[in-house]
Amino acid sequence: MVKPTLALIPSAQGDKLYSVLPSNGVGDFNFTRSGSATRINKDGLIETVASGVSRLNYPMIDGVVKGCPSHLLEPQKSNVLFYSEQFDNVYWINNGVTINANQTISPSGELNADLLTGVSGGFGVVRFSTWSATNKVASCFAKKGSTNLFKIANASSGTGGVTFNLENGTVTNEDSGFEGSIENYGSGWYRCTAIDTLGRSGTFSLGVTAANESVYIWGAQLESEYKTSYIPTTTAAVTRSAETVTGSGDASTFNSQSGALFGEFKTDPDGGNFLISISEDNNNSGAVFIGADANEKIYTYYNSANHVSDINSYDSFNKVCISWGSDGVKVYINGLSKTVLGSQALSTSNYNNIKLSRANTSLKFLGQIKDLRVYKTALTNDELQTLTTI
Repeated sequence: MVKPTLALIPSAQGDKLYSVLPSNGVGDFNFTRSGSATRINKDGLIETVASGVSRLNYPMIDGVVKGCPSHLLEPQKSNVLFYSEQFDNVYWINNGVTINANQTISPSGELNADLLTGVSGGFGVVRFSTWSATNKVASCFAKKGSTNLFKIANASSGTGGVTFNLENGTVTNEDSGFEGSIENYGSGWYRCTAIDTLGRSGTFSLGVTAANESVYIWGAQLESEYKTSYIPTTTAAVTRSAETVTGSGDASTFNSQSGALFGEFKTDPDGGNFLISISEDNNNSGAVFIGADANEKIYTYYNSANHVSDINSYDSFNKVCISWGSDGVKVYINGLSKTVLGSQALSTSNYNNIKLSRANTSLKFLGQIKDLRVYKTALTNDELQTLTTI
């Protein structure tokens, strides 16, 4: 198979996304984020990354790290809950429980997770007037104590919530208007998420289902739209700034008449357009795009031809390649041919940059990138199938 002229394979953190090809640094992308953020490191622990430093995020599968990392790029989001790891703080209102602080090792690898035990009444710690139409996505890390049942709820007027099983990692009950999900973070820890799909205002609650039952808790979060990486807080709400990646490459990296753009990625599930582009001087005309459209489907574009796949881009990583040349424009996704446009006119642009956005810097890519490559020659069907097979 021909050698790519640009290859971004995530392997280091810094103020750039470093490309292994070309070796002279021309292919490195500039990265910015104001403020810190968290990631899953190679040991499967949640750690904080400093302001302006990119994030290599490792995949957790069945509670252990498996596979290579990806670059994690997220929008601006806020955790509106204070003291997200300190449930014995007076900020949290005790509603029929006792809290014993720092009883076990948390997903951060520190001795800072609390034990919540039901005593009487409501069986939880609560915060009034926190759920809202905007902030409706609640999450918390929890681990089995004397019981395996843990509940995240909107405790106002019996609104309800979601109950999780911390032994087998399942959602056991979703009250009307709620959706739940659970992720295995290893060592008995799960990140439990409850979304109030009706966006009702009310009281945030974390708890058990009966007196004398206990669970370990750490890292509570309440945010808008959909769940993102953990944002730790203390005395106030914290906003994680949006991450931006600007272009790389030069005229010698690309060929508008014959080439290919490959990416292995998944995008955020918010219904936006998230694109990666090759273009001439930030001009959308004649450019190449791969990414996801507003309906969260895989989207590819070359010159004036576009293809929308039936594959949802945000559910898992997908391998996507668009190749162009004298035999037409070809799109392969996860080893399967999606379209061949033999009569497509070739672009007359002089491509000189690649961006993690649309060519004019709008519609920025958000999600995770595991692999990104550019070729100066079109790829054969066999090469495309091999490159994109999962």
